[in-house]
Order: sequence, then C-alpha cells, then structure tokens
Amino acid sequence: MTPAHEHGAARPTDPIARILLIEDDASIAAEVVDELKTRGYDVRHENTGRKGLDEGRSRKYDLMIVDRMLPELDGLSVIEALREQNITVPVLVLSALSAVDDRVSGLKAGGDDYLTKPFAMEELAARLEALMRRPNDSRATMIHVGPLSMDLIERRVTRDGRDVELLPREFRLLEYMMRRPGTVLTRTMLLEDVWNYRFIPQTNLVDVHIGKLRRKVDGPGEAPLIHSIRGAGFSLRVPG
Repeated sequence: MTPAHEHGAARPTDPIARILLIEDDASIAAEVVDELKTRGYDVRHENTGRKGLDEGRSRKYDLMIVDRMLPELDGLSVIEALREQNITVPVLVLSALSAVDDRVSGLKAGGDDYLTKPFAMEELAARLEALMRRPNDSRATMIHVGPLSMDLIERRVTRDGRDVELLPREFRLLEYMMRRPGTVLTRTMLLEDVWNYRFIPQTNLVDVHIGKLRRKVDGPGEAPLIHSIRGAGFSLRVPG
C-alpha cells in the first residue's frame, strides 16, 4: 500500500475526527493507523468483530472502517447490528472481495462506501474525507429531486419514469448534485469530491462531464434541471 502523507496531503481541520478501525490483519491495521494518525485523526483499532461492535456502540466516532472478514463476527453483521440500533456513523467497508455482488452486499448491509484490497493509502484517505463531507441524510438508498429518482443500490436513475442510462462517473456526479439541490457547486468542489483530486489541475473535465450528463438528464422537450451559473459553477434546480 502506498503511503499518502509523503505527497503533502492535507490534514483534517479541528475538531479532530475520531475513527474506529476494525481490522484483523495486524500489518494492514498498523499501516492504516499510522497513516491516519499522521494526518491528524484520532484512531482506535479493534481486531475482532465482537470487540469492534461493542466499541462502535459507544457512538463516540465520526467514521468507521470495517473489514468484511473478521473473527467472531463478520464485518457485514457488525454494520447491520449498528444500523439496527440507529447508529448512522458513515462506514467504509474493506474487503479482498471485488465482485459487484460483494460490493452490493456491503452497501445493502449499511456500508456507505466499499474499498477493495490492496489499496493505496491516498485513495483510502480521499474516501474517508469524502464520507465525512457527506450530508447527514446519506444513509438513504433512494434520492428524489423533482422528477428525478436515484436508486443507490440498483444504480438506476429515472426521470418521470424514463430510464437515464449513466456511466459510473456520471452517476456519481449526479448523486453529488442530487444531494445538494439548488446549491451552486463550483468546479473545485466537484473535482475534490467527485474526482477526489487533492491538487486541482487546469482542466475542462467537469464541463465535459456536465455537458454529457445534461444531455442525458434533460431530454428533448423537458424542463432543464442542470444549470450553468456564470462565473460560479453548476446547480441542479427544479423549476418553480
């Protein structure tokens, strides 16, 4: 795994975020703990599902990292038990299983994101930061904005019943916009949160993807939902 702090990664701002890591592989756990502490996070590590669940129930954490395969109690069971107790702290699932069905199972159990092993520390840190920036309603598996509906489990988008076929990056971009309807989203925000860019390059990447997304979401004869805000960015707005 590639350490991220060697590349000048930003440290989290105060107050210090508390992270619970539940991982039984000692070498991976040590590397993750070291990296996150270097970034300024307060990290606690548990090496079994049972211990992790007991600690997770304390509600003291801002985010959890849960390995899928754990002794005593598997990671998905840990997450399901936490969700049953209305503990909604964001959870990043770690797993060596990369099949689509495995990722879907992790999300259905209540995970918020899924990262397969082996992984780069830079990507782990970026995903954690993105999870902590999500609004509080991110646990919902369906998002509705005006005529748009998004199913996060089935990865399906419809507009007034019409299927909107999206590529993975387009889906992620639209999800980000649907979680913030009416908000002006700058190119920097989108590059940081959708593309996970830490250092913002000079690029028209956002404009190109917004253009493709707009053509799919706003069909012929339909009221436009995706708007360009001159000198500012973009916004998803439902006609009044």
